Amino acid sequence: MAAPLTLLLIVAVTIRAVLFRSSLAELISERVEVVSPLNAWKRVVEGLALLDLGVSPYSGDVFHETPLMIYLFHFTVDYAEIVFMVSPYFVDCLSCFLAPLDRFRKQKYALESDRYPADCLELLRSPKEMFYIPLKVAMFYLLNPFTILSCVAKSTCGLNNAIIALFIFCTLKGSALLSGILLALATYQSIYPLTLFAPALLFFLQRLYIPVNLRRSSFWFFTLQYAFIYVGSLVVITGLSFFLLGSWDFIPSVYGFIFSVPDLTPNIGLFWYFFAEMFEHFRLFFICVFQINVFFYTIPLSIKLKEHPVFLIFMQIAIISIFKSYPTVGDVALYMAFLPAWSHLYRFLRNIFLVSCVLLACSALFPVLWHLWIYAGSANSNFYYAITLLFNFGQILLVSDYFYAYLRREHHLIHGLYLKKKDGTEATLVLK
Repeated sequence: MAAPLTLLLIVAVTIRAVLFRSSLAELISERVEVVSPLNAWKRVVEGLALLDLGVSPYSGDVFHETPLMIYLFHFTVDYAEIVFMVSPYFVDCLSCFLAPLDRFRKQKYALESDRYPADCLELLRSPKEMFYIPLKVAMFYLLNPFTILSCVAKSTCGLNNAIIALFIFCTLKGSALLSGILLALATYQSIYPLTLFAPALLFFLQRLYIPVNLRRSSFWFFTLQYAFIYVGSLVVITGLSFFLLGSWDFIPSVYGFIFSVPDLTPNIGLFWYFFAEMFEHFRLFFICVFQINVFFYTIPLSIKLKEHPVFLIFMQIAIISIFKSYPTVGDVALYMAFLPAWSHLYRFLRNIFLVSCVLLACSALFPVLWHLWIYAGSANSNFYYAITLLFNFGQILLVSDYFYAYLRREHHLIHGLYLKKKDGTEATLVLK
């Protein structure tokens, strides 16, 4: 495992280093699919220039990153390329822990195999299958064109992904303290990771054998303990930002910007075109409708997947990347990196070929339709938004397909792989 992983790291670093030194770097850094008004490197540079002049970086409408991020680059701006090249490897830390976690689950299934029908043993992954999961996860992230483009463009999305990856790593390791701190840091960066609180809490409750029962004092004790770590860390980080900046200007400039979506620069999200065409007196209502999508699915998914918090984390990250106000391809790359961890679901996927074709076609058509709209003038914004809608439709279909496959596998583990009706004929499983 060490040799292939080392070779993978060398290849990934080489690709990024070559692109950093090529003429494509500037072109990539301007692509609206790769950077957004929140994470564009040129906006970070503008904020640093204002900070060096003694002016608040939030005095204008250019910089919308958090104070900790700008002070990080204030000291490391000369080594920015190294920072962006190193940040993807935090996902590798998570991938290295996936194998022992799954091996533990395999051993558990092997010890309790008498609980499952005999025909379901083929649904359990063998140690050989799980041995290569870390390498596949690392490969899916480090060699993903979306990740490479995000890194070369110096999008701060890569750093946000690193924080989320470390949060997942600490959660799977069972460290509630570090998990709460890193989740607070991820929330501080972009608000939306707040939805990861529920799956992390469910994972720790499951790990400590505490039932999800509102009448149990042990449930409330640990929930309040983890919530205190999370909220306390968030308050400390926010207070530190005020101490560094000397004002609360960053709150409307960062979080107000995320929620109100004033910048309608085209991107791969669902917001920009809709609100460009929206009448102003309807804007607040539809802002609330669009923003609630990220948070609304947390409760029903937590109820349905309360016994499977790791898969719930994957679902929540995917939902965030689809429905956030300023998404980029770097957000998509994060949840796609975890697809190899669910390789045992492939046999139950119904639309994987269609989804793969849609996502590949959309990725190729993004720059084509942008050129036709902006440069050639032979198309308009409807063309670009149409491919954006199709791209998000493909993502939604992909996530829902994995959700169906996961539930179907769990159903088969309980009721058997080959279902029969009462009359003995073969039954068809329908997800409702």
